Amino acid sequence: MAHPNQDGAPEGGLRFIMSLRATGEGHISSIEFRAGTITASGKISLDKISRYVTPPEVIPDPTFHKPSFTLKLGEMGLNHRFVIDALEALAEHFTLGELEHSLSAMRRKPHAQSLHFDEALAFIKWLADSNYDIRFSDQLAISERIIFPVSLNEAKGIEDARFVRFTEEDGSINYYATYTAYNGHNILPQFIRTKDFLHFSILTLNGDGVQNKGMALFPRQIKGRYAMLSRQDDENLLIMFSESPHHWSDPQVILRPEQPWEAVKIGNCGSPLETEAGWLVITHGVGPMREYSIGAVLLDLDDPTRVIGRLREPLLSAEGEEREGYVPNVVYSCGAMLHGDTLVLPYAISDRATVIATTPLAPLLAALQAGA
Repeated sequence: MAHPNQDGAPEGGLRFIMSLRATGEGHISSIEFRAGTITASGKISLDKISRYVTPPEVIPDPTFHKPSFTLKLGEMGLNHRFVIDALEALAEHFTLGELEHSLSAMRRKPHAQSLHFDEALAFIKWLADSNYDIRFSDQLAISERIIFPVSLNEAKGIEDARFVRFTEEDGSINYYATYTAYNGHNILPQFIRTKDFLHFSILTLNGDGVQNKGMALFPRQIKGRYAMLSRQDDENLLIMFSESPHHWSDPQVILRPEQPWEAVKIGNCGSPLETEAGWLVITHGVGPMREYSIGAVLLDLDDPTRVIGRLREPLLSAEGEEREGYVPNVVYSCGAMLHGDTLVLPYAISDRATVIATTPLAPLLAALQAGA
């Protein structure tokens, strides 16, 4: 995505940030970053990187939004009277310290001996720990910043972050991302918000649509509502709409597997890209023998539930040496960008390296429209 700081960008070009999945011992994943430049002619160069990375400071007393916090507890089945009482005394925005003080007061009441009370406390603590803020020093280069797992639901890794440069209704810019938190047993879609890639807020999402992997936010509202691609059923491409970026429900299928190379499942490779012809969605398809290929779909700008066209053949497949690696026969991406009339697509090959491909936009859109 475009870098929030375009100082030093070449004329007709831009600075960009690319997020990467880093995998360490125990196959525990984290998020790291690279920065680079694209010239007007399309030449891509990456900034020099440091040999070291530095984790952020975890802000010790984060603030929570009571309506969202209460809603999430309700979705978890925590509608007990003492839970409601514990939160009732708190302001609309409360800190972790204020929450802990309120829970301590509840412990002195008669129902504190209930087994349900102890279970509720554990869930409340889990939810509070899953929402946190982190902050990097502005002296660190972007390649030196790394987001390691912090909460228990991320204990076994942070996977597949899909960042998007989001234009708000008032014209301001935020950078959002969805990612998959994994604790070794369960996965949980999470949400990241930042303006500057220095201060990040990590948030849980609400609603019955918050399931499985592959949630990707559209880069702006559509007719006053947020829109999100998803894959709740682990097979088809779905879409949801919401009044809030934090609450998602009622997903509907817009695309099912059709070709042999996507016979097992399809999903998105990041947030949609806006073109005059429609929303360009880079997809991944899983075929026989778990081989991953990259395809593309075009959705209507005003009604993205309507599919204009899709590629019948993959845009990219693993070939030659790309087939060999930690996870063989896989090409996969979590985001692309448009630069003028060119699609710029970073993608991973078999979980061992990342490369950047480019292709002219016009022939791709023509092929999508012809494949309707």
